[in-house]
Amino acid sequence: MTTHAPQTAQFVTLPASLDEAVAALTAMPAAVPVAGGTDLMAAVNKGQLRPAGLVGLGRISELRGWHYQDGHALLGAGLTHARMGRPDFAALIPALAASARAAGPPQIRNAGTLGGNIASAAPTGDALPVLAALEADLVVAGPDGARREIPVSHLLAGREMLAPAELIGFVRVPLLHAPQVFLKATGRTGPGRATASVAVVLDPARRGVRCAVGAIAPMPLRPLEAERWIASLIDWDGARGLAQEALAAFGEYVAAACIPDQAPVGGGEAPTPSAAILHLRRTVAALARRALGRALS
Repeated sequence: MTTHAPQTAQFVTLPASLDEAVAALTAMPAAVPVAGGTDLMAAVNKGQLRPAGLVGLGRISELRGWHYQDGHALLGAGLTHARMGRPDFAALIPALAASARAAGPPQIRNAGTLGGNIASAAPTGDALPVLAALEADLVVAGPDGARREIPVSHLLAGREMLAPAELIGFVRVPLLHAPQVFLKATGRTGPGRATASVAVVLDPARRGVRCAVGAIAPMPLRPLEAERWIASLIDWDGARGLAQEALAAFGEYVAAACIPDQAPVGGGEAPTPSAAILHLRRTVAALARRALGRALS
């Protein structure tokens, strides 16, 4: 398995279907499912994890593609970032494709999967704010062929958790056929972990704007009041353009909602935000402003 952690796993099984994978996890509750392994094997090599067994998901072909269902795309959890970054997928869900292309260097994009990004729930996961803005649902597979759907935001917030032997099988994403934008800031030039990210999705049918901010909190944040305010300013039947002042105000609104001032201590004045907090606010404001401007253009 690894030169740093010999004899990590007692057994490895490679099921050919989603139900077989669930059955393997049911038979061995201490086993850990693995797809790309970009997070799992890093934890193993660092000595942070010693799984009793591994259930490999790489041979389950149904998890590596997608199909259409009632105005939605049903995305297999085994889709890699590299596959989602291709032009045909980008034409389907542009913001998710953009997040996949920004997910890291080629070796990470070729191995890392959509389901793994969700299951690991790392705050810097690039797909997470996009899925939150799209209001995607997860199709979870359980024992005896059971299937249930939960909003992705519920899983990320800990409101609903995966039960033992359950697996994320598919991600159900609405096909809005409208502009979508994903932008992120990193601490260095080139691919890297996000210090902040923003996804903006237009929903003309509902005359709405959906925005999610990632990497600045344990889960993506939705500035709902900012969404409703900016949507009320857009001429949905016309050119949909906004003045630069409105775009800038939206960015500031999003930043203030997601990175609020600290509450005053003992009834006194609120503490002055640190330089790091002010810089993060400026970053989020700039990302939100640019993302909305690109979506409207």
